[in-house]
Amino acid sequence: MVILYTISFQADEKDVYMNRKNDRIPNIKESGGENQKSRKSTGGRMRNLSEALYMELREHKSSFIVYFTLRIIVIVMMILQLLNRNYENVFLCVLTLILLIMPSLVQVTFKVELPTTLEIFILIFIFAAEILGEISEFYLVFPFWDTVLHTINGFLAAAIGFSMVDLLNRSQKIVFNLSPLFMAIVAFCFSMTIGVIWEFFEFGMDWLIGYDMQKDTVIHTIRSVMLDPAGRNVPYVISNITQTAVNEQELGLGGYLDIGLIDTMQDLIVNFIGAFVFSVIGFFFVKNRGKGGIAVRFIPRRKAKDRDFLKIAKEITDNGDDVREVIRLKSVKQKEAGESGNFVSSDELAAPGTEKKYEAVDKFPDQKENQGAEDC
Repeated sequence: MVILYTISFQADEKDVYMNRKNDRIPNIKESGGENQKSRKSTGGRMRNLSEALYMELREHKSSFIVYFTLRIIVIVMMILQLLNRNYENVFLCVLTLILLIMPSLVQVTFKVELPTTLEIFILIFIFAAEILGEISEFYLVFPFWDTVLHTINGFLAAAIGFSMVDLLNRSQKIVFNLSPLFMAIVAFCFSMTIGVIWEFFEFGMDWLIGYDMQKDTVIHTIRSVMLDPAGRNVPYVISNITQTAVNEQELGLGGYLDIGLIDTMQDLIVNFIGAFVFSVIGFFFVKNRGKGGIAVRFIPRRKAKDRDFLKIAKEITDNGDDVREVIRLKSVKQKEAGESGNFVSSDELAAPGTEKKYEAVDKFPDQKENQGAEDC
């Protein structure tokens, strides 16, 4: 009896062990399958994002030509800087290439439509600030270069801030309703905040890393209470300064060197002007909705459902088709028909299978270049 019980107990113990072992094996397999599925899913999302960016970049011919031209120039500049072993400028070129793709990435990710004029302004601004300003030293060659860029920055930042409030105002999901005056004030404050944060960044780069982003100014008069012989809180004035010596060494500047303060204040003043100008334009645009000829060129809006390129790319790839091939066939069909237009609507995709490609191409809706105010 004891022997039978022992044999039965051992058999049961063995069964429990085998069950546990069998339980572990599927878990390992399932875990491996889940990891592989996760990697495939991540790869699929990245591919869809890449294809969506491709469609977004080619949506408007004018902005695409500007983007493509600037990209070629930056790549050539990067090669030259690499040959000269100027790796700091190589980094600036790489940063510029990343920044040039950002407008399209924002449109695809957040499903907003940047007017063609605004997109071109942003692309040229990035190129002018990084490549022309830093690498080609336009900041030194043309003293007004920095002032112009900060004025444009104030204008563009106000446009972006204004559009954010406008989108919230018109959203059905968020209870948010500001008058045109408050929308203009918010846009102005948003732009000035961006300008101040940028000056913080310049100050930090100068003091922590040793750059000279806050450009110096030669002045001929200084006022300081620290120079008052009596030690009182009375500004002591020194006028007609023609030379400055540091550690008994003449600087040869023809005056006194102001370390960044005047440059910072000039930047904020012109940022103020740019922000104020657009805030006024935006105010009248909302006040007379639809009648603003200038503002509409700079205010982003929500994308239409058939321009959701991320969704379109996913549906095309899910059908087993190649996005770029489908677009190419669409372009060929349009040229043969003498039509203009662009990409497929997500609501008009063909059934799965490559044999449906030509039918799908015929079903693509014509997309006209932004009309009226969006034409560049």
